[in-house]
Amino acid sequence: MPDSRNWFSDISDSRRRHFLASRREGVLIHVGGNSLVNFASNDYLGLSFHPAVCDGARGALDEAVGSGASRLVSGDDPMLHRLETKLAEWKGYEACLIAGSGMLANIGLLQALADRHTHIFGDRLNHASLVDGTRLSGAKSHRFSHLNYTALAALLERHVSEKRIIVSDGVFSMDGDSANAASLLSLAEAFDTLLVIDDAHGTGTVGPEGRGVTATAGIAGHPRLIEVGTFGKAFGSYGAFILGTRELIEGLRQRQRTVIYSTALPVAMIAAAESALTLIRKGELVEQLNQNLDLFKQRTADIGFMESESPIQPLLVGTDEKALQIANALREAGFFVPAIRPPTVPEGTARLRFTITAAHSPEQIEALAATLRRVL
Repeated sequence: MPDSRNWFSDISDSRRRHFLASRREGVLIHVGGNSLVNFASNDYLGLSFHPAVCDGARGALDEAVGSGASRLVSGDDPMLHRLETKLAEWKGYEACLIAGSGMLANIGLLQALADRHTHIFGDRLNHASLVDGTRLSGAKSHRFSHLNYTALAALLERHVSEKRIIVSDGVFSMDGDSANAASLLSLAEAFDTLLVIDDAHGTGTVGPEGRGVTATAGIAGHPRLIEVGTFGKAFGSYGAFILGTRELIEGLRQRQRTVIYSTALPVAMIAAAESALTLIRKGELVEQLNQNLDLFKQRTADIGFMESESPIQPLLVGTDEKALQIANALREAGFFVPAIRPPTVPEGTARLRFTITAAHSPEQIEALAATLRRVL
C-alpha cells in the first residue's frame, strides 16, 4: 500500500532537480566551497545588490519586517499605492495592482478573468504560471505552436465565444525570444478578445528605457491589453504587478483571490522595488546590459546559440547527459551555468541557459566565451 515514502515514482539522476545551498555576492555565487561567476541569474541589472536598492529596503525595515495582513485588511501601506502609480505612469497604463509574486499574479489574474464559458488561447511555450492559471480558471484551453500566429488565427476562427483571451509571454524564459506584441494585439482586435502579456523577463531589459515588449511595439495602455511584470528579475526585489485600464484593475481588486487572500508584500520589498525603478529610469544600467549582451553575442557568434535579443542566451545541446557534462565542465572552470532539462523544456531540447547582466565585467564575459570554445 502506498504511503508517503513511495507515493511518487522514482526520478532518474539526469532529471533529478536539486535545491543548491548557495550564497550570492554580487555576480559571484558560492556553491559547495567554490566561488563561481554566476551566469544563471535573472538579476539582469544587478539591482539585488545595488547599494541604493539595499539602502531603500534597509530604511523600510525601521518600520516593520512583515506587513501583518492582506492588502484588504490592514496591509496596504501607502508606499504600495505610490509604487503602483509610478509603475503605471512609467509603463504607460492607467492603473496598476501589486501582487505577491509572478505566480500569484498570473494564477489569480486568469482565474478572475475567466470561467468555464471563456476560451483562452496560449502560446505552447508560455510560462508555467500562465499554464496553471488557465487550468485553474476552468476555461477552455487552446494552445498554439510557439509564435505561430497563423495557427492562433485559425484557432480563433474555429472557437467562437463571448469572452476570449489571448495569453503569451513577452520574452520567453527558456528560449529568450520575444512575442510579436503588435501582431497579437491586431489579432485581439480582429477577433474581439482580451490580450494578456507576461513580460517578466522583458521589463527592465528590452525596449525603450527597458519598458519591455509592449513599449517596443507601441501598444502599452491599449484597452484590450493587460500586462504582467515582476520585481523578482530586473528589479532585483520580490513581488509582481498587473497593468491595465482603471476599470480592469478595480475589477481585479474585487475579485483576484491571490491578492485578497494573501499577506501583502513586506514594505522593505516595496521600498527596494521603488528604488530600483528610479535606477532603471536613469538608463545607465539598461545601456550597460545592452553593451555586455552585444559583447557576449560577438564572442559567441559561431558557437550555435539560439537566436535571442534578450539577456537570456540559450545553447541547445539535446540530451540531458550532454547538458550536465557541459555544465560541470563550466563549473570546474569557475562559471555557474546550470543545465536545463525536461520537463522544464521539451524532450530532446536540454540546454545551457546563459543570462547576461549589467553587473558582469567585460573580462568575465571574454573568459566565459573562451572557456566555452574549449569545453564544447
